[in-house]
Amino acid sequence: MGKNDLGDFLRARRAGLKPEEIGLPVEFGGGRRVAGLRRGEVAQLAGVSTEYYTRLEQGRARQPSEQVLHALGDALGFDDIERRHLFALAGATAGHEDRAGHSSRLRPALRQVLESMELASAFVSDRNLTVVGGNTLWALLFPDVAGLPRRERSMARWTLLDPRARLVWCDWERVARDYVHGLRLAAAAQPRNQRIAGLIGELMMRSPEFPAWWSEHRVQERSTGLKRLHHPVAGDLELQYEIFTAVADPGQSLVVYSAPSGSPSQERLRLLASWGSEPATATARDTAAGS
Repeated sequence: MGKNDLGDFLRARRAGLKPEEIGLPVEFGGGRRVAGLRRGEVAQLAGVSTEYYTRLEQGRARQPSEQVLHALGDALGFDDIERRHLFALAGATAGHEDRAGHSSRLRPALRQVLESMELASAFVSDRNLTVVGGNTLWALLFPDVAGLPRRERSMARWTLLDPRARLVWCDWERVARDYVHGLRLAAAAQPRNQRIAGLIGELMMRSPEFPAWWSEHRVQERSTGLKRLHHPVAGDLELQYEIFTAVADPGQSLVVYSAPSGSPSQERLRLLASWGSEPATATARDTAAGS
């Protein structure tokens, strides 16, 4: 996390808005020399002084009240995810321990659930965004991730740093950007999590695209969607993903990739599931379990 992430976030969102997008008359913004809203316009919409808003962007103001944060969210047209991110950056999570070392092992019962999904690729990630366990089909679908050391086994890290990920994800840039947006949320919610901070630092140094995407300050939290992959054995796959929160294991999320019954993608998953030999499959299972 940077020294003035709150100000950077406000400035980035302000620069990305046009007056008409938030209800200001077009003529109100005539003669602009730069894109986006002016500081005074945001301040006016939020009901605060331009001086105070300027100090807020520059990181010189005291922690804003919840009322001011809500007003800024309204002024900038934030959705629920962006508003939650705004509160986190303003210190809404201050005083809460970032339990980075907790919930980092896969419970046997949850592992049993993973392995019961024979035609779905499923894995569990922890609050550090590392994969703590996956089923056999996940290890066969993403062998490059399953074979990584435990601390490096991150879907975000692999997607952004491994050149082979660009061959797997048919829409690599969209997927990579989604991971950057999710990482923004995780970093704001856990400002003292050194594992996440370390991942951000590594991506800053090693990913050509990451610094520019990170500086956009976009946040997004997807819990469902469609991803298109290419697998060297199974071929092209269109998989629906769903993300579930593990209530019994705070900080852990279950991610499931599946295909509609009878679809070509499901038949290709079936082929992939039966493709590996027993010894290879057992090795993949042990690698994915990671515990």
